[in-house]
Amino acid sequence: MNQPVDTTHANDESPNPELSVVLPVYNEEDAVADTVRDIVEQLTSQRMTYEIVLVDDGSVDASAACIENIDNPAVRMVQHPYNIGNGAAVKTGIRQARGNYILLMDADGQHLPSDIPRFLELADRYDMVVGARSNPANSAVHRNIANRLYNRFAAYVCNHSIDDLTSGYRLVRAEVAKSFVYLLPNTFSYPSTLTLAVIRAGYSLTYIPIEVNRRIGRSKINLVVDGTRFFMIILRIGVFFAPLRVFVPLSGALFMTGLLWYIYKQFVLDKGFPPVSSLLMITAAIIFCIGLISEQISYLRYERK
Repeated sequence: MNQPVDTTHANDESPNPELSVVLPVYNEEDAVADTVRDIVEQLTSQRMTYEIVLVDDGSVDASAACIENIDNPAVRMVQHPYNIGNGAAVKTGIRQARGNYILLMDADGQHLPSDIPRFLELADRYDMVVGARSNPANSAVHRNIANRLYNRFAAYVCNHSIDDLTSGYRLVRAEVAKSFVYLLPNTFSYPSTLTLAVIRAGYSLTYIPIEVNRRIGRSKINLVVDGTRFFMIILRIGVFFAPLRVFVPLSGALFMTGLLWYIYKQFVLDKGFPPVSSLLMITAAIIFCIGLISEQISYLRYERK
């Protein structure tokens, strides 16, 4: 069946905790135990009920053994039978979470558990609180440039300011997170999809500045593969969440090109109506109609429960 397996056999009849911390895990044997320990220290000081859901996404190292050795009844592990993807692990964690709020963070040591109280302070005021990274020096130059372009394009698409679209460190009301699980991809692009879905659906969100550590272990981001995926994600985000803001400029550019080419041929060269202008204008009209249809589909998407 290839279904996620809860290896801790948590008691489903126990009262739901106030907070569920979801950590996707893939080959994090060097960091996961320390990360969980630091999270427990922070949540214990907050005097709140919590659970920590670790989703082992088919790790081939000793990550699962490290988690099993954690002696804390609030910590439970769910295992994928094989590696599906970071986003898939997050989706499994969201589905398994029983808390009123869900805190998403990485298990590789990048996200600082000491920031958790700052997230919780804003939990009652916003539907989602996102940690915006303020120390890009810890990231590669090409990733910083890509993230800035990503943020600007996404802000244009949703007509809303975005400080950090791709940050995976965020606190979300459980009912909001669960309502968008079906939209999230199985890849590293789930944070951007969740952010735009929340904005598009009219929920409130805010950002808090955070610093991130360099991850423990080797990065799983591939420059060529994930760089190509980055451009595909940009296109997908635009078409998925605000089709008209993508199709209208494209349609307008083609129409104006066709019109200018017609004016040039007709009035400057005096060669009659050029077929290329007809092709460009017809294509512009088709793209505009596709945008209208896509916009209606995008609205229908948010009526799904």
